[in-house]
Amino acid sequence: MAKSDIEIAREAAMQPINEVGDRLGIPPESLMLYGHTKAKISKEFIESIQDRKNGKLILVTAISPTPAGEGKTTTTVGLGDGLNRIGKKTIMCLREPSLGPCFGMKGGAAGGGYAQVVPMEDINLHFTGDFHAIGAAHNLLSALIDNHIKWENESGLDPQRVTWRRVMDMNDRTLRDIVIGLGSIGNGLTRQTGFDITVASEIMAIFCLATDLKDLERRIGNIIIGYTGEQEPVYARDIKAEGAMTVLLRDAFSPNLVQTLENNPAFIHGGPFANIAHGCNSAVATQTALKLADYVVTEAGFGADLGAEKFFDIKCRKTGMKPDAVVLVATARALKMHGGVSKEDLNNENVAAVKKGLENLGRHLRNLGQFGVPVVVGINNFTADTDEELQVIKDYCAEFGVEVCVCKHWAEGSKGTEELAKQVVSLAESGAAQFRTLYDDSMPLFNKIRHIARTLYGAEDIVADKAVRDKLASWQEEYGHFPVCMAKTQYSFSTDPALLGAPFGHVVPIREVRLSAGAEFVVAICGQIMTMPGLPRVPSANNIRLNEEGQIEGLF
Repeated sequence: MAKSDIEIAREAAMQPINEVGDRLGIPPESLMLYGHTKAKISKEFIESIQDRKNGKLILVTAISPTPAGEGKTTTTVGLGDGLNRIGKKTIMCLREPSLGPCFGMKGGAAGGGYAQVVPMEDINLHFTGDFHAIGAAHNLLSALIDNHIKWENESGLDPQRVTWRRVMDMNDRTLRDIVIGLGSIGNGLTRQTGFDITVASEIMAIFCLATDLKDLERRIGNIIIGYTGEQEPVYARDIKAEGAMTVLLRDAFSPNLVQTLENNPAFIHGGPFANIAHGCNSAVATQTALKLADYVVTEAGFGADLGAEKFFDIKCRKTGMKPDAVVLVATARALKMHGGVSKEDLNNENVAAVKKGLENLGRHLRNLGQFGVPVVVGINNFTADTDEELQVIKDYCAEFGVEVCVCKHWAEGSKGTEELAKQVVSLAESGAAQFRTLYDDSMPLFNKIRHIARTLYGAEDIVADKAVRDKLASWQEEYGHFPVCMAKTQYSFSTDPALLGAPFGHVVPIREVRLSAGAEFVVAICGQIMTMPGLPRVPSANNIRLNEEGQIEGLF
């Protein structure tokens, strides 16, 4: 019987993290140790390397996810190990897992098989405390807002126009809409509010886009917490919140250094979801890695219509990063699901279903082509895949002029990604990348949302009620240059998660828009997507426990 991910991770021969840092040229005094296998990199060291030349930047994204699993993080780790194997000094840049999906559907998010980052249990749980710091900073602002209202309320903030909600790093649907301030008058004013999951917090977005602590504080001060009775915005700086919030985030803001099973370096820092936020690890981690390595391999959450689009249109736009190549991850299993096969029948050969499901892969290839970065398809190989199924995928991608590499990193580690690594180097060093964003800053906000829906989702149009359109119009003069962050189901190009494949001609309803003035983007909430997820009928938490030796079981 194959070993579980956690069993493989537990057997890893980890090196002391200062040795991993030493291979990157990071001196011991620049590492803040969290035990023997985790460390943060000091801001002084990061500042000292800013004049260095950047390495090559590789994005790993995927087709639309299915319950069959695509293994994007696993492929990111496998590719990073593969590039190191062929002699390219490579760092992987990943997001930190959220406790919500760890105890909900996923059970863990640190790669899998022999392509993992370790220590796996720590990374999947409390790690270095970054998420706790982000949640504490966010909720400090919530407390300061209600305290400000209780006393003099010099800003004139209307209690019924407070837009800042609370957060927690857990899936808890009952907290989506709540009433606070019940009981005596000493408990504050009674008003309706709610919770989002921490990864959807604007603090998380700011944390992942800020360039340094000064920029972090500036952005926090620019957060709009609500409006006066005259509809004038009230900012976090108006209640003097930004200083204390930055203090809570000071240590967390330093990138985390860990290692893969093959002792290669990985930065894991920040963790916004791509279905409700911008889905990329921190800019400071990626930029630091680019100064230290020949190659940096990073991932963007969920499918390319969400994570890759936001990586290009938000992260790269804001930081000036220019990716050199893209890996689009797919599996024969997921393509069969997009072709109409149930999860229970995925182990049976079905070439016809793969062919039908390839329309999803094709839509993503066409979409990625609009950003001017060369693409290679990486097939995350499963034992049930047949030669005929894999050949159909190769033949289809050949029509796009795109190479396909079958990857066996889950079972073989870096040995299973040598072909992919060589193809990535070939693309990255060819000079073929001519990166461009999907839209210009000058395009009106409403048109940006429509352009993404029509161009990437295959939609006929978007629809929004008057209140949404009026909000966008009121923001246009001051914030019209902001990019948009689409909050949409990850399972479909439409807003219907059951509509697989590559639907077209549908309408994308924009239910709500939120101005993230600190993160410097506008969030468009589409369809029924929730910024506070719920647990599934049988959550992964039911199977996570300590065994008789005190070891964690059930993470996978």
